[in-house]
Amino acid sequence: MPSGAAGSVEHVFRAEYGRAVAVLVRYFGDIDLAEEAVQDAFAVALQRWSADGVPPSPAGWIITTARNRAINRLRREASREDRHAQAAALQRTLGGGDDPPEEGAVRDDRLRLIFTCCHPALAPSVQVALTLRLLGGLTTVEIAHAFVVPETTMAQRLVRAKGKIRDAGIPYRVPSDADLPDRLRAVLAVVYLIFNEGYAASSGDRLVREDLCAEAIRLGRLLTQLMPDEPEVLGLLALMLLIEARRPARTTSAGDLVLLANQDRGLWNRTLVGEGQAIVRKCLKLVRPGPYQIQAAINAVHSDAATAAATDWGQILQLYDQLLALAPSPIVALNRAVALAEVEGAGAALHVVDRLDLGDYRLFHAIRADLLRRTGRPADAATAYEAAISRTDNAVERAFLQLQRDRLGLAQVNIEAPP
Repeated sequence: MPSGAAGSVEHVFRAEYGRAVAVLVRYFGDIDLAEEAVQDAFAVALQRWSADGVPPSPAGWIITTARNRAINRLRREASREDRHAQAAALQRTLGGGDDPPEEGAVRDDRLRLIFTCCHPALAPSVQVALTLRLLGGLTTVEIAHAFVVPETTMAQRLVRAKGKIRDAGIPYRVPSDADLPDRLRAVLAVVYLIFNEGYAASSGDRLVREDLCAEAIRLGRLLTQLMPDEPEVLGLLALMLLIEARRPARTTSAGDLVLLANQDRGLWNRTLVGEGQAIVRKCLKLVRPGPYQIQAAINAVHSDAATAAATDWGQILQLYDQLLALAPSPIVALNRAVALAEVEGAGAALHVVDRLDLGDYRLFHAIRADLLRRTGRPADAATAYEAAISRTDNAVERAFLQLQRDRLGLAQVNIEAPP
């Protein structure tokens, strides 16, 4: 198969998988049917596009093909007349290519599916994981990385979630205006995790997946239109914009990772910085602080500094103290330790980090390795770098960690546990 066709299929998959699934869910109201039909359509595309060329509207081709395959599957598996009638009715309704009418407050298919998946009958963590699978097209491995759990655990959660939706008859419909606020927390978590997977891909040979970053920001903007008076919605959008603004400086021309302290701040997107800072100022006036607003404020402080040396780490530490009080978690404590190291020294930060239970989290080991290096413990730092390297599937991140380990100037360290 020509690489051009395969590349086109991969590009369309990354850009349109979530929309295709969302449209098929709206057509059929069946999550498994929608997901399998879309996957089938991409498999067909790999064969057809290599022979016939890429169609003028690849995304439309995928949705149409997936829709037709779903209808055919309904007919093949029909065990009752009403099931076959359902397929026939759908064929008549959709034969002209017209979408079924949209109703309710949420008009965007992907955003509608996020709100629908965030049904209160499902546990919050399951809501987020399921939506990441459907909307982001993330693999089980990638979602497990996001939740810092084993792959098998996440696979079981996804299977159980689909089973509960099926067995409980949870409807796939647009929530009413009154239902939106109750589902907001999970929706925001989904959007932010999509952004995080895009900004720091958990696997692959690229550090960044621009398509996921763009999709998360697009959804964030839609949420601000839907709920303009929700400060946490504004905070999430500001947070994503301020982080996204740094992306041009985050890698070298060769694709190597550049830490925040070493970035060329002249490359930062000042339009996004200005927009993000303006939203942060708006949030401050609302006087209803929340975790996303505080994280946005932290990044606004970073964006205020013309150089890394000019960063107001004292203010950042105070903001992390607020965040830890409002939303305590080991990962927040880990991030706070980074600021603590700049204010009180690496030793004080290492004392905090060593008390955290984050052994499966790659950034825990990477941060700990840097703190050990700074406190003059190169052998322990090398061991920690090895632990971080073994826990990342991203080639760019792994290469960076290997470089930091090698710069310690040590012979290979045996990291096996003593007998």
